[in-house]
Amino acid sequence: MRHRKRTAKLGMKSQHRRATLANLVCSLIAHSRIRTTVAKAKEARRLADRMVTLAKKGSLHDRRQALALLRQKPAVKKLFAEIGKQHGDRNGGYTRIIRVGPRLGDAAEMAILEWTGSVTPPAEPEKTQKAKEPKPKAGATTKGNKATESKASATAS
Repeated sequence: MRHRKRTAKLGMKSQHRRATLANLVCSLIAHSRIRTTVAKAKEARRLADRMVTLAKKGSLHDRRQALALLRQKPAVKKLFAEIGKQHGDRNGGYTRIIRVGPRLGDAAEMAILEWTGSVTPPAEPEKTQKAKEPKPKAGATTKGNKATESKASATAS
C-alpha cells in the first residue's frame, strides 16, 4: 500500500529532485515570481510554504533547518527577514499557482508560482513588438554615390 507516500517523482532521482526544488524555492524567494511547469510548481509550493512556516517561527533551529533544505544563505536571510514577516498574519496558503498554457517546445503545461498577500512581485517585462523601420533598398544607398551627394549638397546650400 502507498498510503501517505505522496511524492511527485518528476522524472528525476531523489537527490536531483531535492536540488531542483531547493533551487526553485530559492529563485522564488529572490524574484517573488517564477515560471515553471505545473508539476514542479505544485511540489515547490509545498516546500515554499514549509519554509515560510519556519520563517514565521524564526528561531535559530528553524533557520538551520531552512538552511539545510535550501543551501543558500542569502535566500534564507531574505526568507527570515522579509517574507516571514510579510506573511505573519496568514495561516497557510503563502503561494499561488497561475496556469499560463503550454510551452512552445514540448507542450508542457506551464505555470507561474508567486507569493500571495502583501508581497508585491516585480512586474514581468511585456513582450511588445517594436515597429520595424523599413530597410533601405540596395540601390538607394547614399554611401559612395556621388550623384546623390551632389544633389544633397546643392539643396542644402
